[in-house]
Amino acid sequence: MNHQHQDERTRIRQAIDRLLAGQATVSNGSLTVVALAAESGVHRMALHKRHVDLKNEFYERIRKETQQVPETEERLRATVAKLRTTITNQRAEIEELRHLVTSLTLASAVLTQAHDASAEPVLAPDNVIPLRPLTS
Repeated sequence: MNHQHQDERTRIRQAIDRLLAGQATVSNGSLTVVALAAESGVHRMALHKRHVDLKNEFYERIRKETQQVPETEERLRATVAKLRTTITNQRAEIEELRHLVTSLTLASAVLTQAHDASAEPVLAPDNVIPLRPLTS
C-alpha cells in the first residue's frame, strides 16, 4: 500500500471512532457512509471501491456498539416489505382476473352456441365447396 492509501485508511478509522462516539466534527453525525466520507475527508466512492472492508467494518460496529440497524438497511427492509405487499396484491388481482376470463369465456361460448342454434343455415355460394356437408 502506498502512503496516500494508508493515510486514507487511518482517517477513515478515526472518523468511524468519532461517529460512533457521537463526536462528529465535520459531518452531521449520522451513521451513514455519506457522513463517514465527509467526516474522514475521503470521497464516498473511495469507500465503496477501495475501502469496502472499512465500510463493512463501520456497519458491523454500528450493529454491535449501538445495538441498532444502519439507516440504509432499514430503508432497504422497508422497501422489501412494500414490494412483498405489492406482489401479494398483484397475485390476488391476477387470480381474480383469471377467474373473470374463465367466466367471460364460458358466457361467450353459451351465447355463441345459442346464436348458432337459432340462426338459419347459411348457404354457400356456387363456387365454394364445403369441407363438411351442410346441415338442413
